[in-house]
Amino acid sequence: MDLIGKLPRATGQREYLIVAVDYFSKWVEAEPLSKISEKEIIKFVWRNIICRFGIPRAFVTDNGTQFQGKEFKRWCLELKVKAVFHARRNTSIQRTDRSDEQNYPAAFES
Repeated sequence: MDLIGKLPRATGQREYLIVAVDYFSKWVEAEPLSKISEKEIIKFVWRNIICRFGIPRAFVTDNGTQFQGKEFKRWCLELKVKAVFHARRNTSIQRTDRSDEQNYPAAFES
């Protein structure tokens, strides 16, 4: 899971994109955000991952403060999900960033 931005501002003041990639299937879930916070990350994961696919075993993220905060860590603990942190960006997401880079404005308009 990773955050992309600041991107050109779109409707709803959205200028960031949160992206999650399933390691096994390479399925991508993404959503534009107007602000980056632990609450926004938790809402995205709940709506787009847990409610649709179930509780994963782990989240692999970078060392972003949104993923290192007390609220996100406590939430992962309650769900019994490991939060694995890597200093470098996830290469699956990096490839997704590169291949879809020009589609971001279109994604923000919906």
